[in-house]
Amino acid sequence: MTSFKFLSCVKCLAVVAGVVAVTGVGFLYSGLYPMGADDHHNDLTYWTLETLRERSIARASNDIEVPADLNSSERLLAGGADYNDMCTGCHLKPGKTQSDFTLGLYPAPPNLTQAAHLHDDAKDAEPQARRRFWIIKHGIKASGMPAWGPGHDDERIWNMVAFLQRLPELSPQQYQILTARDADDAGHH
Repeated sequence: MTSFKFLSCVKCLAVVAGVVAVTGVGFLYSGLYPMGADDHHNDLTYWTLETLRERSIARASNDIEVPADLNSSERLLAGGADYNDMCTGCHLKPGKTQSDFTLGLYPAPPNLTQAAHLHDDAKDAEPQARRRFWIIKHGIKASGMPAWGPGHDDERIWNMVAFLQRLPELSPQQYQILTARDADDAGHH
């Protein structure tokens, strides 16, 4: 009698799983979910995607070794010019609060000039540096954040990470000085 109940329960679970699978596939092909960047996700979808992204980045960046000289002025200067050329359209610069990209992208890119964008591990500089390196190198799917790794070596990416550590404390004038390229370096990017 007990094995009959067990088999009955297994059959019931299989039917439920089948119904859920068919319903899910039907929803995917229905086209009912709004995909426009100007129509934000519902709270559950946003939470799911945010959690998946953050856990994936934390796992993938966990074993990255942070260079000992990350706080050097050479890295800061080299990374500043690249940040200015490659990142300000989305992540802004001191004194700027929005751009056409920040208004039109969803999810909105973080304003990296503000310390408020930092994640929970920001109190520990190493996990934050590893996280930033991984994001710059690999990008983030379906977010507008490109993978810069194919065209930039690790040293160049670490230079941008070094600059990002200091960015929230910079005034617009300091930013301009730190992001200027030499005439010899004008074609670098």
